[in-house]
Amino acid sequence: MSFEFSSVLGKVYIVGAGPGDADLLTLKAYKILKEADVILYDRLIGEDIVKMIKDLGKKAIYVGKEKGEKSSIRQMEINKLMKKYAERGKTVVRLKGGDPLIFGRLAEEIEFLIKNGIPFEVIPGVSSVNGVPAYANIPLTHPEFGLFVVVLSGRESARLNEVLKFSTFVVLMAGSSAKNIAQNMINAGMDPKTSVAIIQRGTMSNQKVRFFSLDELSKSNFNFEMPAMMIVGKVVELAKDLQKL
Repeated sequence: MSFEFSSVLGKVYIVGAGPGDADLLTLKAYKILKEADVILYDRLIGEDIVKMIKDLGKKAIYVGKEKGEKSSIRQMEINKLMKKYAERGKTVVRLKGGDPLIFGRLAEEIEFLIKNGIPFEVIPGVSSVNGVPAYANIPLTHPEFGLFVVVLSGRESARLNEVLKFSTFVVLMAGSSAKNIAQNMINAGMDPKTSVAIIQRGTMSNQKVRFFSLDELSKSNFNFEMPAMMIVGKVVELAKDLQKL
């Protein structure tokens, strides 16, 4: 995801650092870190990665949210720093633990950057969701007794009765089954107006994204070329809004 506005301003890269092990940094993340002027890093960044940043001679600013601290106040400070350095023409890296798309307050930060006309790009990282279980030799799926993966924030685990209403569903290998999946979700009680994105050939140069409601998709006759991923939930509306810019 990349958005360009003014050539005068610097650019903000929102980068996933992975779950801790520096060897799990992606090549693209490492490349951007080497190009950065300023790095704003979180509390969950691994010690080896912090050391690497400092060894690169970069201006590194710790912006981690501490226990008991109001997240909204800290987020305002982070936003101000991103804006301050971007307005000075600097290349800014907002470095987040794991993957910024999962419980990483990504939506709030890109909404702020768009509102202020600041160019940005999101660089995904290895999520703790799959990275940590891999290091513990725990497979997240199994053909007999691990058919689904549900990712919760510990702060919201008491709201399991609201899973259907407030969840984002990611369906892999959804191409030929998308229509039936949409109908099954409606039958299970989901609002037929819920937004859906079908992403074909994701991350590749010929990536294609189509938007539907569950109802529209359940009645469609599209033949989605594989590989295709299906994302269902209110968060899809954010991507639809960004596409209009």
